Amino acid sequence: MAWDKVLALNVKAPFHLTVALLPLLDKGSKPNDPARVINIGSSAGIRPQAFPTFAYDTSKAAINFLTQKLSYWLARRTDKGGHSITVNSIAPGYVPTKMSKQLGTYGMSGDRLNSVQPLPRTGGAEDMAGAAIFLASRAGAWVTGIVLVVDGGLLATPPGVSLSAKL
Repeated sequence: MAWDKVLALNVKAPFHLTVALLPLLDKGSKPNDPARVINIGSSAGIRPQAFPTFAYDTSKAAINFLTQKLSYWLARRTDKGGHSITVNSIAPGYVPTKMSKQLGTYGMSGDRLNSVQPLPRTGGAEDMAGAAIFLASRAGAWVTGIVLVVDGGLLATPPGVSLSAKL
């Protein structure tokens, strides 16, 4: 069933992988440089899409919540032989991929989305890589439990607002 596959891939797998890697994460953590877990969510897990993508949107909301839950539980690991583990999530907006191409069946395209979002372009691998580098770097060492939205400002747009009417 599609629901089971989507939830297994987007929620269960990251959880079980994190648990399996705890010994290595503990070993790699240092007092001022925690180990890092970076999950991949989606802006669709924050504001549901206008399409019948029920399992996907639900699974991405779940990974965002799991990120916050794990961030609390993994922050202090001295009793396990480690120091700290940060857990964060990157929530991409529309990025052209094999999967997002399927949104075309509902009339959505990158060009159409670009016409309504504040930064008028689709996201790319370099945008997601930049977010991951920040979270994995020393600059992100005191950041945990966040969902970093990388969507060109789409979620910052109030619902129903036409961006063509901007100042």
